[in-house]
Amino acid sequence: MSADIEQLSKALERIKPSPTLAMTQRVAELKAKGVDVIGLSAGEPDFDTPDFVKEAAIAAIRAGKTKYTNVDGTPELKDAIIAKFKRDNDLAYTRSQITVNVGGKHTLFNALVATCNKGDEVIIPAPYWVSYPDIVAFTGATPVIVKANANQLYRMLPEQLEKAITPKTRWLLLNSPSNPSGAAYEEEELAALGEVLRRHPHVMILTDDMYEHVWYAPTPFKTIAQVCPDLYDRTLTMNGCSKAYAMTGWRIGYAGGPEWLIKAMAMLQSQSTSNPCSISQAAATAALTGPQDFLEERNEAFEKRRDMVVAMLNDAPGLHCPTPEGAFYVYPDASELMGKTTPDGKVIKSDDDLIDYFLDSVQVAAVAGSAFGLSPAFRISYATSESVLKEACTRIQRACAALK
Repeated sequence: MSADIEQLSKALERIKPSPTLAMTQRVAELKAKGVDVIGLSAGEPDFDTPDFVKEAAIAAIRAGKTKYTNVDGTPELKDAIIAKFKRDNDLAYTRSQITVNVGGKHTLFNALVATCNKGDEVIIPAPYWVSYPDIVAFTGATPVIVKANANQLYRMLPEQLEKAITPKTRWLLLNSPSNPSGAAYEEEELAALGEVLRRHPHVMILTDDMYEHVWYAPTPFKTIAQVCPDLYDRTLTMNGCSKAYAMTGWRIGYAGGPEWLIKAMAMLQSQSTSNPCSISQAAATAALTGPQDFLEERNEAFEKRRDMVVAMLNDAPGLHCPTPEGAFYVYPDASELMGKTTPDGKVIKSDDDLIDYFLDSVQVAAVAGSAFGLSPAFRISYATSESVLKEACTRIQRACAALK
């Protein structure tokens, strides 16, 4: 081992690079070589940031709003977030209960680093977003993975939550609609989870609502503090501008929660990033307070793509693809393809093997279920054009049919 490696921190040794970003980089390298590869690995809307949001950012630059701001958000943005939570979720917060961060990942990092110690446990339903267990591990706490399979539509059951809770449990991380599966908890399901949590008052709840506005279910979106008001003081309700407003590069995440926690997160942020970009905050203020009608139009486009992708993947031999209620991902179960052999004689032993086979044989890039804690499966993002998705699914059908 080299001297440079020996000097790395123990905390850094507990985490690994993002598998989704690694696949996106791999696709970029193949495209640079002229390979006709279809990349379906990136979790990013293909729509552009709305023009009125861009104009707000330009106006902020021209007005000289280029200085430091309050560490965890401008008063204007905090007020916009307060109004959003009231309008969309019927949740009431004050400025001292709101944090603004450099993307949703930063919100998660601040909350967990500020509250977790070695020996603590954090419950994470799987399939999960790739960063959850790594951030938990970075803090020294232990991720406790609860597997929610395709036959339960990738939703954790109350009895699974009950079994996972111990005296060491610090947090439950709940993501709805989910990345990677698109699964969403409806009101009665959240209420059932709330019943379990009431019996364990030491457990905090961090609900990741980043895909709130990418929603197809006939019933309205609900978040757990809304469904279970008595859990309000134990819940950090996280959201952001990346997905709904196609502002991934602007890096604005935010959350509402108990004042003691928000204060602790601000202290941590004051010694790390300091304030989020002032221009991005002005843009986010416009996004949250401006017209929201375009969200429905974009949802209709996403839903149409979803229906086509689910149908085509379910027509592929050996795949079972549940229909997601939100987000812009599908998560097909590939159990029936394990043990099959490719035309060149390789045995598919894992979803990693399957993803490599898709990329090598038909030039379609997805992300293996191993990255999300539930195998054998894979994630496809349908945040791209219908024509590209149709071609990609046709290629996957061909690849599956060639397995023996």
